[in-house]
Amino acid sequence: MSEKNDIPIAQSSVDTEHGVGSVLPKQNAFQRLIHRRNDLNELGRDMLQKSLQYDQAQLEADAIKVRWKLDLLVLPMMMTTYMLSFLDKQTLNYSNAYGLQQDTRMTGDNYSWVASALYFGWLCGAWPWNMLLQRVAIGKLVGGMLFVWGALCMLQATVFNFSGFFAIRFFLGMLEACISPAWVLLTSMLWTRKEQTLRSSIWLCTNGVSNILGALLAYASGVAGGLSIAQWKLIFLIVGALTFVWGFVILLFLPDGPHNAKMLTEYERIVAIWRVSNNRIGLKDATIRPYQIKEALLDGKCYLIWMSGIALGILNGAVTNFMSAIIKGFNFDALRASLLQAPGGGFEVVGCILLGLLSQLPNMVGASIIIGCLPGIAGLVGILTINIEHRYALVAMCWLQNILGSPVVLNWTVPGLNVAGHTKRSTVIGIYFVCFVVGNIIGPHLFLSREVPRYPTAIKGLLGTYCAVVVFQAIYTLWCWIENRERDRLGQRAEAVEEELLEGFEDLTDKQNKHFRYRL
Repeated sequence: MSEKNDIPIAQSSVDTEHGVGSVLPKQNAFQRLIHRRNDLNELGRDMLQKSLQYDQAQLEADAIKVRWKLDLLVLPMMMTTYMLSFLDKQTLNYSNAYGLQQDTRMTGDNYSWVASALYFGWLCGAWPWNMLLQRVAIGKLVGGMLFVWGALCMLQATVFNFSGFFAIRFFLGMLEACISPAWVLLTSMLWTRKEQTLRSSIWLCTNGVSNILGALLAYASGVAGGLSIAQWKLIFLIVGALTFVWGFVILLFLPDGPHNAKMLTEYERIVAIWRVSNNRIGLKDATIRPYQIKEALLDGKCYLIWMSGIALGILNGAVTNFMSAIIKGFNFDALRASLLQAPGGGFEVVGCILLGLLSQLPNMVGASIIIGCLPGIAGLVGILTINIEHRYALVAMCWLQNILGSPVVLNWTVPGLNVAGHTKRSTVIGIYFVCFVVGNIIGPHLFLSREVPRYPTAIKGLLGTYCAVVVFQAIYTLWCWIENRERDRLGQRAEAVEEELLEGFEDLTDKQNKHFRYRL
């Protein structure tokens, strides 16, 4: 056998885009482009077969090195991108403390509609982006989008009325709709099912980091003197410029999957494919299979995932857009209200990491989502019942709401973990994010301006929503456990491990592949 870094390549056309010795028939440039786009699963299968030539002990040892490379080089790129994406969304929240509504002549519930505009755009983009992500290179798509939405973020500093703000926030949401599903898909391609929940929690915990940085940025903008522009405009310009510059890094270095990761050698890419072959879902297949769409629409477990998405969206929309207003309502000025949001980001970081670690334990994904809802429930009860004189205790109850980020991202990973078949998974993820966005639109409208500062109608509604998430997740986990036990009882296993691994690259759904087991 050749040395591990000296992989034999057949004497025919080589797929240089993927960086491996994939054997392709003689084709013109257009045909090869179509081949690369449609046969990523076939490429993965070929690379997996090559990996099986090597000693398993050696593969396991090298797999650890590959995982560390992905963790240290790819994960930080995903974290930074997601942090900037969330910071872009939060700019409206921070700017609101510095006269944005007065300068743009917003009245009544105009601000709530501007807050929802981003999610209306996301709603329009959610399904198309998911279908497109099944067919195009993830790294190139996200890199290009960063340039556009960075520019749009800066454009918010130029608007002077409600309609202008609504329009820009709408298009910003439409473009940013690609990030969350792209990261869910990329995580499922680069890490094993056991590793995915923690890695997803790590890149989403940057929401907490962005809360801290955003609060500090808002405070710095508030104390800056001698400005020729309004303080709220400065926030949009800084965050938009950072996003635009970061686009170059993503465009140049973010991989589209394990098959073309520039930070890995040719042999390490093969090891990376071998690592994720146990996921039983392959890499990516651009062929749209209508029967898989039908299966998704007839699968009761998918409806539980979608209902959880709506509920978590309602909670997320409320927390994201009204935390500044709630804290300010406890008799704090704008500067202090901005600073007091920073510790909430710390709560989110710690909550995401701890619950992400917990979710890696056997049969603990569903339990981790449920546990992640409990601090938010306790915080809402505190906001309703603690005397208004204890305003710092009330602020602490607001900080507990930031832990919501953990159940949100863990729930996002469920389709990547438990839905097989590329068209079925894209359908489930696409509908999920449509549901999530609908929830985000509903959330801000629970807050009635006449109920400042406790907003009892909103708080009671959010309490009921948290309870719904707990119920949906408990039923989903129990359903998956029953199906796993039935498959184990029937002894549905392949005759050889290699057969099971290769089966994952045949684009079978989780219902078709009886060797597939749901992650609980």
